[in-house]
Amino acid sequence: MNALAIVLKNQGTHDEAEKNQRRALEGYRRVLGQEHPRTLESMGNLAVVLENQGKYAEAEQMYRQALELMEEGLGDAYPATKRCRDNLAKCLRAQEEASKRGRRDI
Repeated sequence: MNALAIVLKNQGTHDEAEKNQRRALEGYRRVLGQEHPRTLESMGNLAVVLENQGKYAEAEQMYRQALELMEEGLGDAYPATKRCRDNLAKCLRAQEEASKRGRRDI
């Protein structure tokens, strides 16, 4: 599911990517637990999909939740933690730019 969601995101099929990423995340949570690295990376992947759809507030929330858990469980130096932090910053910049253009969160 996770790999399919990534392929769909890369193809620009964001609604389907979101649906599949949510299913993957739920499966990871159920099987591996909330704090497992794969679960946390899946949360970050879902946030990317949401951001690509312009759902900045929801993406920001997902990034922040994933980042907090990553910092606690994986540490600051873990590659996914760094990537999540960078993606959150990028999302906040995009959200600010959209706000300046008068666009509201979807």
